[in-house]
Amino acid sequence: MLTVGIVGAGIRGRLFADALRTQPGVEVVGLAETSEPVAATAREATNLPVFSSHTELMARLDPDAVIVATPDFAHREIAVDIAEAGKHLLIEKPLATTLEDARAIADAVQGGGGRCLVGFENRWNPHVLRAKAAASDGSIGAPITSSATLSNSYYVPTQMLSWSAASSPAWFLMPHTVDLVLWLTERNPIKVSAVASKGVLSARGVDTWDVVHALITFEDGSTANLSSAWVLPDAGDGIVDFRFSLIGTRGSVSADLSHQGLTVVSDKYRSEWPLSGRVGRSQVGPAVWMAQDFAAGLLDGSDLGPGVEHGLLVTEIICAIELSVELGQPVELSNLRSTPVA
Repeated sequence: MLTVGIVGAGIRGRLFADALRTQPGVEVVGLAETSEPVAATAREATNLPVFSSHTELMARLDPDAVIVATPDFAHREIAVDIAEAGKHLLIEKPLATTLEDARAIADAVQGGGGRCLVGFENRWNPHVLRAKAAASDGSIGAPITSSATLSNSYYVPTQMLSWSAASSPAWFLMPHTVDLVLWLTERNPIKVSAVASKGVLSARGVDTWDVVHALITFEDGSTANLSSAWVLPDAGDGIVDFRFSLIGTRGSVSADLSHQGLTVVSDKYRSEWPLSGRVGRSQVGPAVWMAQDFAAGLLDGSDLGPGVEHGLLVTEIICAIELSVELGQPVELSNLRSTPVA
C-alpha cells in the first residue's frame, strides 16, 4: 500500500485527495494546512486528519509520498524537508519562483533518492496529447514556430487567489505554456525576450503585472511566442482563455482549450470545461489523471512525467522572462545559469 500525504488543503489539495480516494493500492493518510479555516473545510470534505504543518504530518503519519499543493512561492522549505527524508514528491508547478529555491529543491530531490513529478498537468490533457502525437510522428515536420496564450479574467487575481500580489501572470500561468512548447517542440531554449505592463491590477489593490509577453528562441533558430494576462473581463465567456499552435515544415497543429466544444448560455455566455469535475463516482480531468498516474507510477516503477530537472528549467525560463522585463533586453539562459544565487 502506497501512503500519500498532502501539504496544502485548499481547492487543489482537496482535489488531489478526492482523485486518489479510490485509487487501487493507494491510501491518502492526511493533509497539512496552516490556515485553520481552510483546514476545517478540508476535514469536513475529506474525513481525513489535517495537521497544522508538514513537519507534524510527517512525524505523525510518515507517508511514502507527499503532494505539495501550497502557493507557488511556498514550496522550498516543504519540498526540501520531504525530499531530504527520502520521500517521493508531486510538486505543483512552478517548482519554485526563484532560482535559489528551485536549485535547493532539485539538490534535495537528487540527494534524497525519492522520485519527483512536477505538476505540469496539461501533459494529461487529451487535446495536448493529440498535438504531441502529431508533433512526434513527423506529420507536421520540424518545428518552425509555436505560440500559446493562457490568460485569466480579473476573478483569478482579485477573488480566487488570496496571494496573487506575490505571484503574476508569468508565475501562475506561463509555467504551463513554457512546459507546453518545450514538450511539443523538444528543442533546447537559449534566449528569452519579454515585455510586460502594469497598473490596472495595482489600481484594484493587487500589485503585480497585468500582461506578460515572452519570445523564446531555441538552439535551432525556431521560436515560441507566449502571452499571459490577468485582466480579461469577468463578463467574458469564462475565466480562462487557453489556445496554442505549432507550425512545422509540413503542417501545423492548433487547439482552443477554452471551449472544448461546450458553451452554456443563460444570463451570461460561458464556455465550459467538460474535462473536469465528476462523472459518476469519479473525478475526471488532467489534474486528477496526473495525480493518479503519479501514484500508479510509484507503485509499478513506470515513468512519472516531467521531473525536477525539467521543473528547474521552466523556473529558469520564467526568471529570465522577469529579468528581460526588468532590463528591457533579451536574456541568454546560459548567462542566467552561470550567475550565482544569493
